[in-house]
Amino acid sequence: MAAASWYHRDISRVVAEELLARAGRDGSFLVRDSESVAGAFALCLLFQRHVHTYRILPDDEGLLSVQTIQGIQAQCFHTLPDLICAYQHPNNGLVTPLLYPVHRARRAPDEDSDGEDGRGGGHTASTVPATVGTWPSAPTAGQTHIPQQLHQRLQEQIHSSPASDFMGFVAEYLNHHVQLDPEALSLGHPQLRHLSTALATACRPLHSEIDFTLAGLETLARVFDPPASPRSPAREQALLTGDADLELLLHKISTVNHLLSLLEKKVLKSLQEMVSRHDLELPSVATGPPPSAKPLAVQSFEVKAGKSQRVVLLVDVEAGTVAVTKRGSGSPEEVIPQDKILQLIKYQSVQSKVRLVWARESQKSLGRDFIFPSARKREAFCQLLQLMKIQHSNLDEPELISVYIGTWNMGSTPPPRSLASWLTSRGLGRTQDETTACIPHDIYVIGTQENSLGDREWVEFLRASLKTLMAIDYRVVALQCLWSIKIVVLVKPEHERRISHVHTSSVKTGIANTLGNKGAVGVSFLFNGTSFGFINCHLTSGSEKTHRRNQNYSDILHSLVLGDKRLGGFDLTLRFTHLFWFGDLNYRLDMGVEVGPPGTTPGSAGREEPPGLTNPSPSPQDILARVTKKEFQALLAVDQLNLEREKNKVFLRFSEGDISFPPTYRYERGSRDTYVWQKFKPTGVRINVPSWCDRILWKSHPETHLVCNSYGCTDDIVTSDHSPVFATFEVGVTSQFVPKEAPGSGPEALACIEWESIEVILKTTSRSKCYIEFHSYCLEEMQRSGENTFQNCDIPGFLKLGWSAKHLPVLNPILPDLEYLGDQHLLLSIKGVESCESYGECCIALRSMIGSTAQQFETFLFHRGEETGSMRGWMRVRVPTERCSTRERLYEWISFEEEEDAEPVTEAPLRPKPALQRLRSRPRSLPEATDYTNPAYFIFEGIP
Repeated sequence: MAAASWYHRDISRVVAEELLARAGRDGSFLVRDSESVAGAFALCLLFQRHVHTYRILPDDEGLLSVQTIQGIQAQCFHTLPDLICAYQHPNNGLVTPLLYPVHRARRAPDEDSDGEDGRGGGHTASTVPATVGTWPSAPTAGQTHIPQQLHQRLQEQIHSSPASDFMGFVAEYLNHHVQLDPEALSLGHPQLRHLSTALATACRPLHSEIDFTLAGLETLARVFDPPASPRSPAREQALLTGDADLELLLHKISTVNHLLSLLEKKVLKSLQEMVSRHDLELPSVATGPPPSAKPLAVQSFEVKAGKSQRVVLLVDVEAGTVAVTKRGSGSPEEVIPQDKILQLIKYQSVQSKVRLVWARESQKSLGRDFIFPSARKREAFCQLLQLMKIQHSNLDEPELISVYIGTWNMGSTPPPRSLASWLTSRGLGRTQDETTACIPHDIYVIGTQENSLGDREWVEFLRASLKTLMAIDYRVVALQCLWSIKIVVLVKPEHERRISHVHTSSVKTGIANTLGNKGAVGVSFLFNGTSFGFINCHLTSGSEKTHRRNQNYSDILHSLVLGDKRLGGFDLTLRFTHLFWFGDLNYRLDMGVEVGPPGTTPGSAGREEPPGLTNPSPSPQDILARVTKKEFQALLAVDQLNLEREKNKVFLRFSEGDISFPPTYRYERGSRDTYVWQKFKPTGVRINVPSWCDRILWKSHPETHLVCNSYGCTDDIVTSDHSPVFATFEVGVTSQFVPKEAPGSGPEALACIEWESIEVILKTTSRSKCYIEFHSYCLEEMQRSGENTFQNCDIPGFLKLGWSAKHLPVLNPILPDLEYLGDQHLLLSIKGVESCESYGECCIALRSMIGSTAQQFETFLFHRGEETGSMRGWMRVRVPTERCSTRERLYEWISFEEEEDAEPVTEAPLRPKPALQRLRSRPRSLPEATDYTNPAYFIFEGIP
């Protein structure tokens, strides 16, 4: 029985419209899962170049019906095929009968064909809801439905079972071998041979774990045994035989059970005998205070002041001072307390130059320029001053924290004893200076792939490593695992109470999206008032599988359940103040790895060659030569991830630090001097050119503070064919706001968010009326606009909508204070009136909208990882005059200067801070207005 081919499961609205546009005929249709109602469906129908969407809803009895259309009596059906057949006739309330089904494309096998880092597993058929039904077809001879029934039961259990590793082997057995066992029994075979083989294979990793455990238990037992005690015979058997069968495994488990039951009694008896025999007293255990963080030593920087003068800057974080001393002089020229430092200006034109502005007794500020030996030294100086400000700020809650992100494909081998270089961001690329490398971060997020260690063993190893390096006993916020993909979040003990609303989730993207050898794990939480999301993924391998990796990204975005449930309808990338996405993304260098037409490179059609690459199809030796010469920019120009991001296929509006470190894959294990770019397989030689597979990206809400301070890889951890990658961030955070005036102390003054107009351009062939939903933590509940008052679809493929002030709600935040509202954001969702499905979502910062006059905003719309349109409008945030007080944040005293327009030493007032208003510039990476069909041009440039 074949599933209905017009049912496309959970494809997005955008994909459905593309499929119907390709079909091109009026009456073309398909059915997909509804995005707004669980268990419902969306019927998409093409008529006169526009897509009409109808919701198919189940009732309490499970009967299906098309959402009632005015004047048409609702008809109920038991299955989707029955419903579709009924609506193939005219005059049923649809714009046209259902004439031409758009068939679901057959997906190619999802196996990791290169086998370089995947785990085995059979192809597993995707599940179909029972209500979809089937098209009648004649069963083939000898066909049995037992595997299908068993597989359906497996699917029902697979989401709730913690044994996700085991499920892959179960799926393999059910798909390919379960029918062979009854046949063997009927022929007289005494056992279920295929089941035994599957179980033995699934349990094979237990042998090494149990051998390791047995060795330790027996060693401990012999310590308390009499000297002549013989060795365990069961253990001898385990050592002598190498058979990995179930009988031996059961024997080992029995031995472990026996040892554990006897060990405590044996140890207690032995200790009692020792105490009585030697008349000993057991020492009292004194619990010392927990280790405290290492005090930071005074750091010195030799710098150039003025044209030729050399001075030494001494930074004492603990004392809170910066001393300026002439080189060779014993006494400081000036000692600057931290509370007198007013501003730190980083020059962008000279990366090693900084201006320090501080107050003097004469009430006049002094600004002085210093040039450091390198940009890294300047950053270390700035970080130390920032740390000094934080430690001496006397704030109850932090405004600035540091976040460490690490990702490493461990290659299914144990880690080395020390991870010091990885956890302290030392190695290649933009690394931490030695003066700041051992400053502990507030949050550590460690993502690994192909991690063969046990969950608890890995967490304790990380905690012990950080305790050795930082003398801090970090607390575990969350651990989430999917097979060998793991994410661990650790925080300083003092931050543990600030963490709340912790959520974890995982998504399988392996074979048929049922195996967890590939996929993602995620963690989200609130740090006081700031939301964080972290995603660690392992995407499909293989140089030629760019499209499959893109699909993995889309599947993860759609299926990962993180963050506030009330924001579940929003694009995952908009649900958090800061979202970090990292892992073995497996994107390679697209540089003619496969043989193609002469003079071409796969994927290079219609694309200019990157600067410096004169050979359009270089050999692996050419690539290795460029890596040796550190010509990374030429290679990054053909990096598949960069190319796909340029096409807006994946990671829209994400950021990534500058890559100045060599490719992290595929090294020869035991060395970082040699790349192994040839892989010999039974099917032939496979080429794996060096690539930046391991990446760290992030996306933040607009007008928030996040600075990447390092991005690099280690050069001394060589157990895997991947190098560990790290990145560190300085992140501004908010806390629960306490108004200076208590509620009810006087007449309640309200702030309000007012709209003058909103215009939206959607990439869609629909003509649906729409409304806008407004979500924010500063609102008591979600608010909704009226239907759009203007609509234009003259340009094919685009729908222009407009709302006037009369049809837009006035929003009243729960608190009216300027300091509070400056940290808030609005999430907007454009939804169809008929389908209640989102056409796109966006985020607007309130900070630059505050004022008495309306401010213009413009932004992009996103849905399920795709750019679906754009929005612009005019709005203002009115704040009561008595609530307009604010203060400078700890991260706002550092500013950037593009041009050098200052003398080395001046007595002048502080550099003015930018006014609290939005800079009127086009959004970053907005497409250039070169065509009237460009939606950005259509909406922002005022084309009628």
